[in-house]
Amino acid sequence: MEAKDNLARMLAAVPLSDDERDAVDEGQSALDDLLERLIDVPTPTGVTPREIGVPATSTLLPIVSVNRGRAGRP
Repeated sequence: MEAKDNLARMLAAVPLSDDERDAVDEGQSALDDLLERLIDVPTPTGVTPREIGVPATSTLLPIVSVNRGRAGRP
């Protein structure tokens, strides 16, 4: 799950070329495949991700521009 978050953070924070974005997307696909395979594997507490309602696929965050400045000032 941490790797999924790191990929999403990279997409949101780092400007990527088309080739770099494709590499991240391939990583995202590999993570989705792994999460699907692990959906019924018990966690250390004994319950499975399916039982606790964890989705079998990850979700990429949208890329947004961030303007650093003080609120209320142009």
